[in-house]
Amino acid sequence: MHDMTGGHDVKTGAMVVLPDGEAIAQHMAKWLTEQALARKDGPFVLALSGGSTPRRLYQILASDEYRDRFPWANTQFFFGDERFVPASDPASNYHMVETEMLAHVPVPSANVHPMPTSGDPAQAAAKYQAELEKVYGGKVLEPGRPLFDVVMLGLGDNGHTASLFPRQPVLEERKLWVSTCVPDDAPHTRLTLTYPAIHSSRHVVFMLAGAGKREAFARVRAGDPAEPASHITTEGDLTWLMDTAAAGQ
Repeated sequence: MHDMTGGHDVKTGAMVVLPDGEAIAQHMAKWLTEQALARKDGPFVLALSGGSTPRRLYQILASDEYRDRFPWANTQFFFGDERFVPASDPASNYHMVETEMLAHVPVPSANVHPMPTSGDPAQAAAKYQAELEKVYGGKVLEPGRPLFDVVMLGLGDNGHTASLFPRQPVLEERKLWVSTCVPDDAPHTRLTLTYPAIHSSRHVVFMLAGAGKREAFARVRAGDPAEPASHITTEGDLTWLMDTAAAGQ
């Protein structure tokens, strides 16, 4: 990325502004592949995001240009959040990532970690945390030893990111890595990574495209405490990867 040595939060993180969503997806594909290839002393651990800009990224990573270059076998794919719907449901982030990318690339099935979406949501969250603990090799997040290499995030009009929705108890969660959320302004119960889990990362990258994101971005960039995304931090660096419309330029 042009300059990934930005700050650790939404106000200080570097802004990389590109012409449009396609340019964002192409840029991210190149950067993500470089990061993954550079990871030699363990698996590259990635938290994926849903949404239209990431969808294009996944298509690019599954294309001829990247399919044979990306180190699929050394990458562990997790999800930042998921709707509590069957894996075959069009609303499922896993379904989208599977359809656009995972089904077309040589990734070992053991490296793909969909969030469980049946039974009791709190138990499903605990099960997912156990999977993260296994890859991390511990139950306590240690500063200087990030859980994730990269956490991809988007931003909703209501200031939510992952499934950290306004006014919900999950925003107060400081111990669990994965928790549940039932938004009051969107359908579906959700599972989501929590603030402490996202904080334990080398890179947090927000991908934003379109004028529809401009107002929410301006509020979060200013640190408006009412916006859940305003409270995202990382022990590594945070980058806003945006198009000119979202950046208001």
